[in-house]
Amino acid sequence: MPSRRLLTTTGLAFAIACAPGTPGVESTNYDDLVELFDAWRAFERPEFVDGVPDYTSSAMEWQHEALPSYLRRLAAIDPSGWSVAEQVDHQLVKAEMLGLDFDHRVRRPWARNPAFYTMIFPAQSDVPAHEGPVVHGWIDLWLYEYPLSDADAAELASRIDAIPGVLEQARENLTGDAGDLWRGGIRNMAGQSRDLTAFAEQVAGTSAELDAAIERAREATDDFRLWLERELPNKTDRSGVGRDNYTWYMHNVHLVPYSWEEQLTIMYRELARAHAALRLEENRNRGLPPLERATTPEQYDREHRAAVTEFMDFLEGEAIVTITDYMEPALLAKTGRFTPTDGLRGFFAEVDYRDPLGMRAHGYHWIELARMVEEPHRSPIRSVPPLSNIYDARSEGLATGMEEMMMHAGLWDDHPRGRELVYILLAQRAARAIGGLMQHANEWTVAEAAEFASEWVPRGWLPADGNTIIGEQHLYLQQPGYGTSYITGKVELEQLIAERAIQLGGEFTIKRFMDEFVGTGVIPISLVRWELTGRRDHLDRMLEER
Repeated sequence: MPSRRLLTTTGLAFAIACAPGTPGVESTNYDDLVELFDAWRAFERPEFVDGVPDYTSSAMEWQHEALPSYLRRLAAIDPSGWSVAEQVDHQLVKAEMLGLDFDHRVRRPWARNPAFYTMIFPAQSDVPAHEGPVVHGWIDLWLYEYPLSDADAAELASRIDAIPGVLEQARENLTGDAGDLWRGGIRNMAGQSRDLTAFAEQVAGTSAELDAAIERAREATDDFRLWLERELPNKTDRSGVGRDNYTWYMHNVHLVPYSWEEQLTIMYRELARAHAALRLEENRNRGLPPLERATTPEQYDREHRAAVTEFMDFLEGEAIVTITDYMEPALLAKTGRFTPTDGLRGFFAEVDYRDPLGMRAHGYHWIELARMVEEPHRSPIRSVPPLSNIYDARSEGLATGMEEMMMHAGLWDDHPRGRELVYILLAQRAARAIGGLMQHANEWTVAEAAEFASEWVPRGWLPADGNTIIGEQHLYLQQPGYGTSYITGKVELEQLIAERAIQLGGEFTIKRFMDEFVGTGVIPISLVRWELTGRRDHLDRMLEER
């Protein structure tokens, strides 16, 4: 059987022959886009050798050389006569391809980012895929049912047994000089070692093969972390992509219409607004007792379950969105559990243990993930998460927007001090986003970004040396745009509500808007805007700047 390389090289020759302008070969068939999408996704995934994905320099060089053939095949498909929804799919596929091109030209996570090789993920993310770049072959432990069946135990043993080979290859691949990414990788590998230790305890005795595979993976992870620590003194360069690259990535891959400079202005504006609004809320509530943290498992469970019920009753009673049977169970499954502590909790726990309503509103994430399972999008291209975290501003923007929008709609009318928490959440997201932007401008380190955020988050709930802010800034450094996505997405969402209300006039309702909005899938809001309003001027302006 011919190798994948030979097949793709042959495809490259065919693509060149079928480039736009060649008579008689240009397609106008949407099914051809779906076929290309499937081929593209197979191409984006590296070859596996003995369970180890090939990210060697030769493999990545070959992939980058072959990538233009897929862009040419996409350009040879003319979508101009299609429905807007189908044209949106065409643009989404192009954004994915440009995302891989950016990875090869700029990010190169396989060569610069040791955390890229993290493979163990014990818990589900609240967004459609993993946050930040991840190596193919990742292992989502949360997808398995426990106790493990014999078949699942054997599958996990085989997959976990690939970790030593992945990390051995990583030592050869990691040739970049990105100091903060390197430091973050050390933290991630320490975390993977802890996760493997905890998993070993959880499944101990299930099978000898699984026990041995986990131990080998843990030893390899610890050895890799020690190697990273030894190499760290040689890693002195800044890790950001630079302002111009950041803007290009926003416009061409994430399809967010704001440049680096515009995003910085938005973040500072939202940070100031959050602080000013918080002080006004505190003044209004000055005669009320402060919110106290839940102190027992019983109180925690009672308050969190009540918050889910209150949130769902509000969505239905105020006609915010169409309610389905899977929504409340999706939220209830993610209320978490009480953990004792004597000191400061993590930032989000400091909020959640005082009034869980805010994080239940943000937990609209879980409703969206349930929707993707229960009501998958009719488009095969939108029924799977976009690559490169292209969904981030849409996913995080809606979840963040739900907090303040629902407050304005009346959700916190009986929780006056809970309104303060909404603005504290907003301030935290703006402050950490500024840090992410400044890192990518190569003006701040992770530590400096953490110090800024700690200073600007109210009530001392975000210590600069805490796991929350250090982990967040490391993520934002790995994934340009993620730190700002919570607010850029919220701003885009607010603008779309305004435009749609003017467009529909008396026919506009929040419920109609929300149903239309979520019905388009978890895709960039600029594409949602095009599909709902017919307007693509934001998109055209971005594309003109290429």
